[in-house]
Amino acid sequence: MASSFTPGLRVARGTVVTKERRLPLLGDVTVQVGQQVAHNQVVARTELPGDIYPVQVAHALGVEPGELKDAMLKREKDPVRKGETIAMARSFFGFFKSTCESPIDGTVESISLRTGQVILQRPPVPVEVNAFMDGQVVAVHEREGVTICTQGAYIQGIFGVGGEAWGKLEPATRGPREKLEAAHILPAHKGLILVGGSGVTLEALFKARDLGVSGIIAGGFDKGDLKELLGFELGVAITGNEEIGITLILTEGYGEIPMIQRTWDLLDSLKGRHASVNGATQIRAGVIRPEIVVPLPDQDLEVESRHTGALEIGSEVRIIRQPWFGQKGRVSALPPELTVLESGTLVRVLEVETEAGERVVLPRANIELIEK
Repeated sequence: MASSFTPGLRVARGTVVTKERRLPLLGDVTVQVGQQVAHNQVVARTELPGDIYPVQVAHALGVEPGELKDAMLKREKDPVRKGETIAMARSFFGFFKSTCESPIDGTVESISLRTGQVILQRPPVPVEVNAFMDGQVVAVHEREGVTICTQGAYIQGIFGVGGEAWGKLEPATRGPREKLEAAHILPAHKGLILVGGSGVTLEALFKARDLGVSGIIAGGFDKGDLKELLGFELGVAITGNEEIGITLILTEGYGEIPMIQRTWDLLDSLKGRHASVNGATQIRAGVIRPEIVVPLPDQDLEVESRHTGALEIGSEVRIIRQPWFGQKGRVSALPPELTVLESGTLVRVLEVETEAGERVVLPRANIELIEK
């Protein structure tokens, strides 16, 4: 019987990274195939329709819906300004009049003589998509977007919050086992991506945000501080849209967990290099990992092939589900038979001996292989 497991997080110094950059609606692509682009360069743009705003004009004027045609001072598709009179009705031989003003800037979308309602629409919202990373346009998707390709270092995290950010990499601790404290954060770090060791304190994160640090990469973060950082309890939905003023990427998990030496060594060797980072994460179906991309176009890199490895006794793994989320260990047993969980689900399991010496039995989907 076939079995599967969650592939490990990638930590590669030399690889090819390809990204699709697509618009939410059809629009215009601003670049061509073969063109070199910068991370902040706009590659496609469009406009989202503005919000709809219904106005009960007939009721405001005190007229019947059918009388709205003669009362309207604006016609469909006419522009309007907030506070501008869009309809007027006169009574008692013209001695008295009632008016209705537009509550928004926008246009008249429709006028209903049946309901007496006028639909206004706010101005369209411009949307621009940038390249995210320095690279080359390798494909253009007509009116939708482009595919960007670059060569360089690529690192995946296990969890992150905050969206896309950019900046030069700067190790802020002395090694992978040192925690990033507020004292490590300096005004000179504005606009940089800081690399911490075993974790980052909430105080340090807030200080970094206030000083304009673009992002922080660290081994772990206290789960209890996550709600205070976000201002709400994080659910199971995808992260990455939080407006917290900084991007946080964890390479190991919750708590104070030393960053894997290989990850630290790679990030440390890239000090001063420009990085593109994204904290977007989805651990459940349709896995999305936070990522760090460091283009290295000026070096003749030996591109690493993707190695998924084989899950076997002794394989180093990381647990990606509670209550052992983020803990590392080694596979100590791979039972071939299916096991019934408390939920009644029949799945393949494995036994992991954690670094603390505890042996736990888990569904294979609850771990990921740590690639070497």
